[in-house]
Amino acid sequence: MTRLALTDRYGRTATDLRVSLTDRCNLRCAYCMPEEGLAWLPRPALLTDDEISRLVGIAVQWLGVTEVRFTGGEPLLRPGLPGIVAAAAALDPRPVLSLTTNGLGLDKLAGKLADAGLDRVNVSLDTLSPARFNQLTHRNRHADVLAGLDAAVEAGLGPVKINSVLLRGLNDDEAPALLHFALAHGYEQRFIEQMPLDAGHVWSRADMVTADEILAALSAEFTLLPDPAERGAAPAQTWLVAGYPGPPKVGVIASVSRPFCGACDRTRLTADGQVRSCLFSREETDLRGLLRAGASDEELARAWHTALYGKPAGHGIDDPTFLQPARPMSAIGG
Repeated sequence: MTRLALTDRYGRTATDLRVSLTDRCNLRCAYCMPEEGLAWLPRPALLTDDEISRLVGIAVQWLGVTEVRFTGGEPLLRPGLPGIVAAAAALDPRPVLSLTTNGLGLDKLAGKLADAGLDRVNVSLDTLSPARFNQLTHRNRHADVLAGLDAAVEAGLGPVKINSVLLRGLNDDEAPALLHFALAHGYEQRFIEQMPLDAGHVWSRADMVTADEILAALSAEFTLLPDPAERGAAPAQTWLVAGYPGPPKVGVIASVSRPFCGACDRTRLTADGQVRSCLFSREETDLRGLLRAGASDEELARAWHTALYGKPAGHGIDDPTFLQPARPMSAIGG
């Protein structure tokens, strides 16, 4: 076996793989998809469980991937999820395995996923108000998310992180309250700037709650100290919260206002088997077609390597010619 590092023309090496397991979701978050939902990918177009496991194995054993995060849509809707996790956990070398979820059903699956080998979870929670949750997601499921968070802790899937997107005029006043909640329960809070990945392509920079605004709101109630730990390629810039045991951290993922493209170490595989070199890319490389045509592991690895070599220097959101990718976030994976 000849190992190929996923190094691009700018010298970045992708060691973090994001795998979308489905484009379906059981919420309708305002920043992601319309209330009526989207046209889902036809089932024959989706990678099978075995195909996902084979491609994850190639990424780890041929291409040097060390971390695998399962995403969606909503990955808990994938019936074979525990088996997919178990197959990844059985790889040698074993990658670090995580999951990004909206938390619906996590109360029933957390233990099974931990037993399968999942290491930790990120759970999306944009508000502490059940009424606002209903307004934001068009579903009355706030209590189910909280139950999922509790179950993740009980199953040992820590550190459990909360991902929150603040929307102007809807929940932009909740940053301090969300951090208080996370601190009280031992979660790590992450705030994420709203990105131009909505299905309706109506994102506006002027409407986005920026990292500076989030930090100003937090600093009004907390003392935030620079995190001395090396950030590396982590998407979140983190701060220590003074006065709390640990001390705990809070992070902000400022993809728009403070881009971190120069340190990006991520590669993405969509639920229908397309490799994306960047979250905002408008180009994809079809591994599903190669795989189903009988390509060898080495041929698939080389196609993946070629796809990542051409990765752009940055996402280009600030470029006047920037166009959102045709796929929304739900069909790409986070």
